[in-house]
Amino acid sequence: MKSSIVNSIKSLPALSKTILDINKVYADNESSVNDLARVIEPDPMIVANLLKAANSPLYGFGKEIRNVAQAVSLFGMSMTRSIAIGNSVRKLLNVDMKPYCVTSDDFADVSAKQAKLILSWYSTINKEKADRLYLAAFLQETGKILISSDIIQEDEDVSFASEIDMTNNIAQVEKSYADVTTAEVTAAVFEHWGFDAEFIEMIKYSDNPSAAPESVKEYATALNIVKTIVPINKPFADASINFGLRKARDAGYDYEVLEDMLDEILDAMEAN
Repeated sequence: MKSSIVNSIKSLPALSKTILDINKVYADNESSVNDLARVIEPDPMIVANLLKAANSPLYGFGKEIRNVAQAVSLFGMSMTRSIAIGNSVRKLLNVDMKPYCVTSDDFADVSAKQAKLILSWYSTINKEKADRLYLAAFLQETGKILISSDIIQEDEDVSFASEIDMTNNIAQVEKSYADVTTAEVTAAVFEHWGFDAEFIEMIKYSDNPSAAPESVKEYATALNIVKTIVPINKPFADASINFGLRKARDAGYDYEVLEDMLDEILDAMEAN
């Protein structure tokens, strides 16, 4: 990993007290959604982002969500935690995604769509695994923020953007410019912030699931499939979907279940 990116990771500020409190409530088996809502309510930024997500067509709750308690109740503890952490991380890292040819809002939208897809898909396979994967899917593109910053500093954003716009292998382009991939940077970021080893490893190996330790191989494979279907440059494009479905079939999944799930998500997006 380039020393400039390593230094950027080392200099990252600590996560906010609210995020630390959210993690503490989430880890406590005796905690309730009301406990989580109480922790979130004093933080206006997290409240605003949570309500924005709750009223997004992506989740299709069908009614206006006006307060934190409603949002937490509808999302559940796992999804609420993921949304809160995801938005806080992006705020800390000062998002400029110009080298990836997207805005910061586009970037957030792709992250949300990856998370939504993996939750919908994996809930039909194993609900507990779906909850573990949701946070990883929501945050797995975080490393792009630091790579983007490095590309801008090196004044390579125009040529990088040109290659990103055309490629079907974003990790390969990242490796050629920054000597590192998003998955590797993201894993290092969350290791810096003290996240658990399973979470870090499932993201770290998501570009190369076959090399993953057996304990996280399934998770890394699922994350790889989802980011293949919803890449930052061609989310839900026909080629992206076909490539992702082929990966799912080759990995032994019932790809028709995933295909049906994609149809439902795309229909819901078109309706809104």
